[in-house]
Amino acid sequence: MSTTGAAADPLAALGSLPGVTESVESVRKAVDRVYGHRIMRRRSNEITSEAALRAARGSAALSGADWALEEVRRRTDFGVDADARVMGAALRLTAEAGQLLSIWRQSPLRVLARLHLVAAAGGGDEVGRPRHEGEPVEEPLVELPLPDAKEVSGRLDGLADLVIAGSSAPALVTAAVVHGELLALRPFTSYNGLVARAAERVVLIGSGLDPKAVCPAEVGYSELGRAAYLAALDGYVSGTPEGMAAWIAHCGKAVELGARESTAVCEALQRGAA
Repeated sequence: MSTTGAAADPLAALGSLPGVTESVESVRKAVDRVYGHRIMRRRSNEITSEAALRAARGSAALSGADWALEEVRRRTDFGVDADARVMGAALRLTAEAGQLLSIWRQSPLRVLARLHLVAAAGGGDEVGRPRHEGEPVEEPLVELPLPDAKEVSGRLDGLADLVIAGSSAPALVTAAVVHGELLALRPFTSYNGLVARAAERVVLIGSGLDPKAVCPAEVGYSELGRAAYLAALDGYVSGTPEGMAAWIAHCGKAVELGARESTAVCEALQRGAA
């Protein structure tokens, strides 16, 4: 998302696009339903833990490692093959996101570097920094044209400036822009999709929209499907008002579905306690 010549608060301008206000309100109602559930008052830590597991499973599925939830629960070997490494990275990122909230608003690029380090869990000097010109990017499921390293650097700086400056825009809008921009740029040599979704998670938690991390958007993206996800991303990359609004709405629907998932978990726990 280019900020050149933009208004003082370009994120707030996105919040006024047709349909975005309705998405924001629908998300707020879905989130409020989860937080208002009686089980949340007594067993919120359990809901948070379960939501994190399901979030990791959903994010990994979008990156090609589509495992059943029970397999994620029982497996401990996350370094054996490519799919296992993706799942392990998703689990680590989901756990790490909540630890980075205090740093995000002051130094978002530092957080992104940390997320990539956590995802990669080792490797060469390409880990934890934006890619250099000519370095290959391993992100086979996103086939959009790849911006060059100079553009990546400039747009990352612009994104960081937006985060540090703050905005009156709803949290959903900020989260969607962070997510979309990182997917469009693919600033690292690997795990960009996982990092983009983890960064969105940081925004949703840190903004206060979902402070207990019980509305995992990753679940919703997985449920809506990879084709819909990539089609919505095309809208973001187009930069048109209609495309941006469609991407934000897609992100909103994913949060709603994540909230619905945790509401179902609350209901199941309530039945078990009855």
